Amino acid sequence: MTTGTARLRRLGSSGLSAFPIGLGLMSLSGAYGKSDDAEAVRVIHHALERGVTLLDSSDMYGWGHNETLLGKALAGSRRGQAILATKFGQIQQPGGTNGVDGRPAYVKAACDASLKRLGVEVIDLYYQHRVDPAVAIEETVGAMADLVKEGKVRALGLSEARPETIRRAHAVHPIAAVQSDYSLLFRVDAEKTLETTRALGISFVAYSPLGRSLLTGSVRQAGDIPEGDGRGRHPRFAADNLAQNLTKVAAIEAVALAKGCKPGQVALAWLLAQGDDIVPIPGTKRAERVDENLAALGVVLSADEVAQLSAALPPGAAAGTRYPEAAMKAVYL
Repeated sequence: MTTGTARLRRLGSSGLSAFPIGLGLMSLSGAYGKSDDAEAVRVIHHALERGVTLLDSSDMYGWGHNETLLGKALAGSRRGQAILATKFGQIQQPGGTNGVDGRPAYVKAACDASLKRLGVEVIDLYYQHRVDPAVAIEETVGAMADLVKEGKVRALGLSEARPETIRRAHAVHPIAAVQSDYSLLFRVDAEKTLETTRALGISFVAYSPLGRSLLTGSVRQAGDIPEGDGRGRHPRFAADNLAQNLTKVAAIEAVALAKGCKPGQVALAWLLAQGDDIVPIPGTKRAERVDENLAALGVVLSADEVAQLSAALPPGAAAGTRYPEAAMKAVYL
């Protein structure tokens, strides 16, 4: 399969349809070490030229930098090529983990701020980045629904929401997509969530589909992670956990060797094979990596190979939690 023949994947009942692999933009704002703005714009342009449509940002990535960067990249005719997705809800707190704000007034103020940074009149897909346990989800989504009525947002999404939260939100306004960490290595929360999204006709956007590079085989030891790279804080990359996780990655590498492709391409092909309602959004700072990820569309896994990989990396097989302990308190709420 070439990128030109890839079938688009619908985003819930929103009327939006996305190329089957999107682009996560977090790494373009320093999350994984230094990034270069000019090169970042080139990466976004290259992805669009290759057919990618879903571009995933957040007001938290670089605390506004990422949205400003995306706005520059989409200026002019390129805006029409993209499904522009961004998020609100995380707030910066000095010396600690991020706070969360889901109050209706904050939702509307955050949206206006994002629109200004992006330099656009409408956001295609607007997510609540983290659920605020202090605010009823009905109140937050009610404010998000007002943004749709006002023409500022086309479709709504949730990130890291648990099944019951999704059901309550969807009862207020149709949710087009739910976003969560989902890969061969981290499956438990995502697969529980998928049962609900599928019952409601909601699409699933998989972030970190390569396990923050673990599934590419490029990190063999903790020293492979550059200084300042956020992966150094993730439990899955801690020395003992990393060693255990790499034994699981070996199963992916074996399939890749047999097929003459990259391990990361096998990991993405497995995810794409889980259903047409799933859109993975691997992130990168390099245009050539965009090409490598898109080549996963040409990797065909048989039903037996999909089952083999699923058995080799069953739910719960990963060593280490998805985030550090403090950040785990804000996910799957």
